[in-house]
Amino acid sequence: MNIRHLTFRLLQVYIAVVRTGSISQAAVQLHLTQPTVSLQIKRLTEAVGDQLLEVRDGQYQPTFVGRELYHAALDALTRFDDFNGFLSDAAQGNKGHFSIGVVTTAQYVLPRLLSPYAQQYPGVDVTFNIGNRGSVLQRFQNQMDDLYLFSHPPTGDHVISGRFLRNPLVLIAPLQHWAAQGQEVEFIELVNERFLMREPGSATRMVFENWLREQNFQLHKTLQIESNEVIRLSVETGLGLAIISEHTLAQRADSKVAIIKVRDFPLTSHWYLVRHGDRRLPIAAHNFIEFMNAHLAEWVEEKYIRNELAVLLGSR
Repeated sequence: MNIRHLTFRLLQVYIAVVRTGSISQAAVQLHLTQPTVSLQIKRLTEAVGDQLLEVRDGQYQPTFVGRELYHAALDALTRFDDFNGFLSDAAQGNKGHFSIGVVTTAQYVLPRLLSPYAQQYPGVDVTFNIGNRGSVLQRFQNQMDDLYLFSHPPTGDHVISGRFLRNPLVLIAPLQHWAAQGQEVEFIELVNERFLMREPGSATRMVFENWLREQNFQLHKTLQIESNEVIRLSVETGLGLAIISEHTLAQRADSKVAIIKVRDFPLTSHWYLVRHGDRRLPIAAHNFIEFMNAHLAEWVEEKYIRNELAVLLGSR
């Protein structure tokens, strides 16, 4: 058989003839003329190189070879019907895949936002790539993901970003710490404490250090720890004080730390959804942004919302 001579149309005609048992009825069903159907069957027979149909009881019936071709044709056309349905779903964003590069602190935020989307779009696969700000910046520069979640986004003409959540940075201390008794304190009273700091380049650290410079404060004792969770646990044990996202604490009802009331705190920060302007946005990712834009108020307390996601929807 010369398979290159097979076409979808030949197989569709053959299936119609087998199902109706008639050239004329197949022609009516397919909106073709009888001579056209007969010619198509002739071409298919020549391509296969064996007799496909025989007349029994006044109807066309498949031969032994013809039955196998009929089943193969059904398999092929059904598979492409499925593929056509997949294309339709993919075009509407109901199926597909997109990836998100996420800074480590955002792992406490994104699941709350992604879970409702995943329930409505179960056919979409989402990949998380979690790392510190430096590694996620590298992923952004190399256009390795479709979307990114930063609390301090990159800059440049190729950056498209939109704020969507306030990210208050609070000062935490062990429950037994003298400043954790509920009264407001001045930061100057805390400069001799040990502060547990994220690694250089961390957005939390950047915001805090900028604030220190603006206020002309200088810390005397610091300890660098590259994990928010380890920082929180270290504060619990009395190792020092720390600046941390309020969202991080909101996810830990069992946390044994206190938020210290300090003048000028919480420090102002935001979560940004970011895309690279040179990378085409998949329809599924576009739908995710639209979904967040429409439903953010249903998942997050109003005091945190600062929704500017529409800027990411300009083009795909």
